[in-house]
Amino acid sequence: MKVEKFIKSKLPKNVNQVSLYPILAVNFVGTLGFSIVLPFLIFLVTRFGGNAVVYGIMGATYSAFQLVGAPILGRWSDIYGRRKILLLSQLGTLLSWFIFLAALYLPLDEFLKVDSALLGTFTLTLPLIILFIARALDGITGGNVSVANAYLADVTAEDKRNENFGKMAVSANLGFIIGPALAGLLGATQWGETLPVLAALLISVIATLIIILFLKDSKPSAIEKNPEGLNVRKVLGQEQKDCFKIDCKENHTFTDILKLKNIAYLLTIYFLVFLGFNFFYIAFPVHAVTALTWTLSDIGIFFAYIGFTMVIVQGPVLKRLSQKYSDTILATIGSFILAVSFLFFTSNVLWMLYIGGALLSLGNGLMWSSILSILSKASEEKYQGTIQGFAGSAGSLASIIGLIIGGLIYEQVGNEIFILSAIIIFIVFFMGFKVLSIKLNFVQNNSAS
Repeated sequence: MKVEKFIKSKLPKNVNQVSLYPILAVNFVGTLGFSIVLPFLIFLVTRFGGNAVVYGIMGATYSAFQLVGAPILGRWSDIYGRRKILLLSQLGTLLSWFIFLAALYLPLDEFLKVDSALLGTFTLTLPLIILFIARALDGITGGNVSVANAYLADVTAEDKRNENFGKMAVSANLGFIIGPALAGLLGATQWGETLPVLAALLISVIATLIIILFLKDSKPSAIEKNPEGLNVRKVLGQEQKDCFKIDCKENHTFTDILKLKNIAYLLTIYFLVFLGFNFFYIAFPVHAVTALTWTLSDIGIFFAYIGFTMVIVQGPVLKRLSQKYSDTILATIGSFILAVSFLFFTSNVLWMLYIGGALLSLGNGLMWSSILSILSKASEEKYQGTIQGFAGSAGSLASIIGLIIGGLIYEQVGNEIFILSAIIIFIVFFMGFKVLSIKLNFVQNNSAS
C-alpha cells in the first residue's frame, strides 16, 4: 500500500487540478517583452553602425547561445521540476534587459570599420557590442519556451494537447499584437527607444513574479528513489522482494533522443520550419526600412496585424478544426498555406503584403501548435523536457543559419529571399505526408498502463 501511494504521488497531476492561466500568462508577458523591441531593433542596429548582416548576426547570437542552453535547461527541468528552471530562465531575461537598456546610453566608440562586397559596410561600436552581450545572456538562459511547452504537456490530457498548445500560441500572439503596437506608440515619443526597453524590463519583472507567486510546479512521473527506503521490515529481514522497476536516467544524450521512434524526423521538420521563418524574419524588417521606407509605426502596425489575425486562427478557428481533424492533417494543410504566403512578400504593393500577412497567420496558426502537439505526443512523458530542449536547440541552429545566411542573401538578392522561405516550407508540406501515418500513442499507452 505504501508503494502504491508513493507511485501515485509521483504521477503527473490531473489537468483539472492545475490551472493553465499562470503558464499562459508567463508565455504572454514573455512574448510581449520580446515583441516590444522587435519593430525598432533594426533602427537601433543601424543607428549604432550596423547593417543587415550585423542585424542577422545579432539575432543569431541569441540563437547560438540558446542552442547550448535550451537542452541543458530542458534536461534540468526533467530532474528538478519545470518551475525552478522557468524562474532561472526568466531571471536571465530580466538581467539581459538591464544590460540592453545600458547600451542605449553608451558613447558611440568605434572599434572596427568594415567595407566588403560580401558583408556590406558597417561599423562595430561599443553599444553594438553591449547589445550582443545582452542577447547572448538572454539566449543562454532562453529555454523558457521549451520548458513551458514541456510543462503544458505534463498537465494536459492527450485529447486536449492541440487545443491547449493552441491556447499557448494565442497567448504568445496576443503579446505580438500588443507589443509592436506599444513599441510604435512609445517609440514615437521624445524618449525614443528608451520607453519601449523600460516597458520590456517591467514586463519581465511581472513574468518573474507570476512564476514565483502563482505557478505550481510540474515534474515527470519517473520514480527517483526506492519508495520503501529503510524500515523495520528490512531491519528484521522480513521485507518483501522489490516488485517495481526504477527508470530515472537523468542525462539523455542527443543520440538517445534520436533513437526514439519518429523523433529524428519530427525534429527535422521543426528545424526546417524555423529555417524558413528566420529567412523571413531577418529579411522583412530590413526590406521594410530600406526598400519600402516604412517607419517604426508602419512596422509596428504590420506585426500587430499579423499577431491579431494569428490569435483568431489559433483561438476559435483552431479549437473548432481540432475537433474535426487530426494534428497531422492540420499541420500538413497549414504548411502549404504558409509556403504560399511567403510568395506574396516578393511584391512591394501594400495590399499584397497584407494578404501575405493574413495567409502567414492562417498557415502558421494551423501548423505550429499542431507540430508542437505532435512532438509532445510522439514521446514518453519522462522525455518531455529533454525532447523539448533538443527541439529548442534544433530551432536555435536553424535560427543561426537562417539569420546569418539570410542577411547575406538579402544583401545580394533583396526580397527574392522570400521565395527561398516558400521553398523550404513546401519541403515541410511534402514531409507532412509521412507524418500522417505516424501513430501518436506513447501518452495514451502510458495513461493506460
